[in-house]
Amino acid sequence: MHDKVFYINKGLTRRQTLGLAGALVLSPGLSAFAEEMIGKVLEAQGAVSKVQNNVETRIKTGAPLSNNDLLSTGDRSFASVVLGSDTKITMGSNTEVLLDSFLAEQGGTLELVSGDMVFDRPEGTPKIDLTIRTTFGQIGVRGTKFFTGRSRGNFAVFVEHGLVEVRSGATIRKVASGEGVDIASDAKTRSLFGAEVSETKKWGKGRIEEAYKSVGLM
Repeated sequence: MHDKVFYINKGLTRRQTLGLAGALVLSPGLSAFAEEMIGKVLEAQGAVSKVQNNVETRIKTGAPLSNNDLLSTGDRSFASVVLGSDTKITMGSNTEVLLDSFLAEQGGTLELVSGDMVFDRPEGTPKIDLTIRTTFGQIGVRGTKFFTGRSRGNFAVFVEHGLVEVRSGATIRKVASGEGVDIASDAKTRSLFGAEVSETKKWGKGRIEEAYKSVGLM
């Protein structure tokens, strides 16, 4: 599990975010790595695009994906992608995901810049060591299925099966199957020590359906 916590400045504009993605591409040793195909688009509905080297292109079903691609969906748009052979990411509307550094069947780092997503790695597949960075902290993944994004006024994480570790500042929550946590999205409850993370609790059917509907899965 990675110990370093990275926080995104919530005030970043989309233009600044694209600049960040471009800076990552230009980092020494990353350019050749970024050119390798790590996955592809399984389905694209509506306005779906990716940015690589500060160049934004619309993408469709079957489009190849590489490290340092910044994927984005527009209004009433959805996308699902596969990384490696078994890792599936489903993105809701107005969502941005940075494929920071992913190695098939090993793991790496993804970044949920904004919006909602479902991570799905089927039960029984080999575990990988993956970190998902968010504005509010980071999520440690070892092979599981979970939702993370906006839910009932907060940023939230819900685990359908498996186990994830949610870390914000000094707070760490281990979230198991059927459980979720809320992470305060109100700036007043955040500090240099991270956002406030609730205790784990079971989610009801209604809230689970709301979360999955936000990414087009219901």
